[in-house]
Amino acid sequence: MACTSFFEVLIAAVVLMLGAGGLLHGMLLLGWTAMILLLGWMYYLRMRDWLIHSRVMTCDLVERMVGHRTRLTQERPDQLHEIEDQLLSRYAMLSKRLDSMEVIMKSAAGRRGWLPVSLLGTLTMFFSTGVGVSMFAVSLGGTLLAALALDQLVQSIYQLLKTVMSWEQVYPLYQAACREHARKVPQFIPATCFKQQKEKHPVIQAEKLNFSYPNSGQENQGILDECDLAIQAGQSVLLEGASGCGKSTLALLLSGLQQPDSGSLHLFGFSLASLGEEAWRKRVVIAPQFHQNYVLTETLAFNLLMGRGWPPSQEDLMEAETVCRELGLAELLEAMPSGLQQMVGEGGWRLSHGERSRLFIARTLLQKADLIILDESFAALDPETLQIALSCVLRRAKALLLIAHP
Repeated sequence: MACTSFFEVLIAAVVLMLGAGGLLHGMLLLGWTAMILLLGWMYYLRMRDWLIHSRVMTCDLVERMVGHRTRLTQERPDQLHEIEDQLLSRYAMLSKRLDSMEVIMKSAAGRRGWLPVSLLGTLTMFFSTGVGVSMFAVSLGGTLLAALALDQLVQSIYQLLKTVMSWEQVYPLYQAACREHARKVPQFIPATCFKQQKEKHPVIQAEKLNFSYPNSGQENQGILDECDLAIQAGQSVLLEGASGCGKSTLALLLSGLQQPDSGSLHLFGFSLASLGEEAWRKRVVIAPQFHQNYVLTETLAFNLLMGRGWPPSQEDLMEAETVCRELGLAELLEAMPSGLQQMVGEGGWRLSHGERSRLFIARTLLQKADLIILDESFAALDPETLQIALSCVLRRAKALLLIAHP
């Protein structure tokens, strides 16, 4: 429609140039068309702002509904709807701007605006210059032809912009389904050098680590003080201690999720700065405490392999099922009608406390890291299940740091 409309506008411009107004009348039509394109661009910008704000309001509403109980206990009653009022006020303003631009495009910029202006110019030329009736008829025909073309142009631009905005909404989802198999990541450390370092150095080595949380209320007293630790390949280390002694903090430092205040930390002889956060976190994987870990409302396969890569291969799915069975989840898999493709989480199959714990362990093992850190991952398991799960972890982990209470 847009291409046809542009072609008809050009024909109408030629006809107008042959009429009473001449070149000036044809240029007026082309200028009017340029104005419509400018208004279309302004309408696009306003519609995009309106859509973005609509998404913000929707996301805010969902988050507030999901966290409603926490919100009631933590927010002051007089501030419960303050942000909502601001969002609604801006939404009303953006809606008004969008509607006004739509009215201008559909009415003033189309034939309703063009016909009075063009006819007034034609009549002025007819009476002032005294052109013949035939020239006046040509101008009148060109004006009517241009009016129909401009009306179709406005409608086509309006629909085209809505199509563009719809595509922009789904484009991120379309891109999320694409996987860059051959994405090149810059390697700052040659593979041969890294292999040599693995043979000479421990998996991870910490020397004189110091760490304290800001505003902890403890003057000159850190959570970790001159901490030393070394874990070799194939070694399993049990870290015990009372609550609050710094076990989880040390795990966060080793996994690269926190940075020490002072001291040195090396993975196969490389520091975090030289190896990079991405490479570090691929080689040191942590399963945090139960309340800090989550089951997403997705398939069991996604929850197991989300740290390994998606979409998975058939080999990935087979290994995920094997690990689950080794952790004692065979009965769960057999009970699920869809197996690994069963939806779990709040919107699907409800997992017990122990099943969730073993899912977190399996998710960690399937990432095939050089060092696995399990932070109280066995606390919810009975002695028999714990023995089964621990045997699987000891058999599959290249190096293990297990955190537990005494």
